[in-house]
Amino acid sequence: MAFTFFPGKRQEDVCTIAFYNLENLFDTRDDPHKLDDDFTPKGFKKWTPKRYRNKLKKLSRTISRLGGKTSAHPPVLVGLAELENKKVIHDLLGMQALRKKGYRFVHYDSPDERGIDTAMLYHPAHFSVTSSKRIPLHVNNTDGKRDATRDILYVKGKLHGEEMHVFVNHWPSRRDGDTATAYKRIKAANTILEGMQSIENDATSPNYIIMGDFNDGPADESIRRLVDQADLHNPMEVLHTANSGSANYKNRWSLFDQILLSKTFFDRAAGHHSFAHARIFDDHLLKEWHGRYKGIPFRTYVGKKYLGGHSDHFPVYVQLRYRKKGND
Repeated sequence: MAFTFFPGKRQEDVCTIAFYNLENLFDTRDDPHKLDDDFTPKGFKKWTPKRYRNKLKKLSRTISRLGGKTSAHPPVLVGLAELENKKVIHDLLGMQALRKKGYRFVHYDSPDERGIDTAMLYHPAHFSVTSSKRIPLHVNNTDGKRDATRDILYVKGKLHGEEMHVFVNHWPSRRDGDTATAYKRIKAANTILEGMQSIENDATSPNYIIMGDFNDGPADESIRRLVDQADLHNPMEVLHTANSGSANYKNRWSLFDQILLSKTFFDRAAGHHSFAHARIFDDHLLKEWHGRYKGIPFRTYVGKKYLGGHSDHFPVYVQLRYRKKGND
């Protein structure tokens, strides 16, 4: 499918939809109900208010710049992963780079034992929320016990008056091995497919935006199942190469951070949003500058060692072009 580029121009009719894994954005307080002890001033990582504010400053600047070379607006939707609670979202939006943008957000506490959640920022000048809910992911570990993993965030709303169905995800990790845990991410894909089927009982040709850190790449079974069975388009697929991705582990690039779209976004009709292009935001400020890890995401921590970077993931985004009714 063709990609549309806008070299050197910031256009009013182009809007940015992004996703960013924030790498453990915790506040510095100990929550007795969460496994957040490491992220306290006296904890394993010595997570101090100064370090917290430094991370907030870097993340907020990054979010404010997403898509800024080609769109005249800040991102209209930003899915987020690995954040602790509503407080850290308020603190993030209170930083100078985002303070005057007017963002609002949707967030629910999830059952994740570490207390990390997903959320979605939205710009009310462009997007209005009609309804939202958390969709539990019911999956067990191999011992039969429930895996307390992140819920899927579902938001229904209108982008410039056009109805959208947005799913924000952070699927179960590969910590115990990619093959051994694949069934969990397949269950997550099936859970979204079930949600889409419910939507399609009432809606004709709905617009879907499915974003997240899927802990699987474009070629893995979970993503292929979701794309094929729901007839979606994955614009991120062409961005993953041996030398390019959104995260890097042991010198190997992965693209677990993706934004999938329904094929309705290839309709160029007036009054509709159409797909323009997709990007990994791998700006040089987000990278390691020197040494053996030069070029990979500049992360906040490696183990207990504080590096002071943004995140171990690059953000990703897609841009849509909105053709108003009455335009030629």
